[in-house]
Amino acid sequence: MFIVDRSAAILKPRQPFLDWLNNLPGNDIILSLDEVRSDCTVVMIPEVTEAEDGIAFIDDVADKLFEMELSSWVSDEKLWPQKRNLKLFWEWFDVEVHLGVMDMVSDEIHNTPSDHGYH
Repeated sequence: MFIVDRSAAILKPRQPFLDWLNNLPGNDIILSLDEVRSDCTVVMIPEVTEAEDGIAFIDDVADKLFEMELSSWVSDEKLWPQKRNLKLFWEWFDVEVHLGVMDMVSDEIHNTPSDHGYH
């Protein structure tokens, strides 16, 4: 077991995100809040000792996280909310910050840059 010099944040969609998703043109599959919150995105963030510091980091990268979450559901950016900002991010997502990250795998982690340019 290895202690990783990172913390983690879990992004959990809230009702406004679900409303947007369920009201997309051509959508014929209505999802529930439980369904969209069951397998959420986990991002590693700089190691923090207080959850508030993790939230401050999330504030700094919220625009990138917002785009990442939207694109994971819908690739057509024309369907995304056009006026995205920090306030809207926090209305659409809950974020859980977890201070400690442990690596239970002895193999090295291989980092692959995402196609969104977030490293």
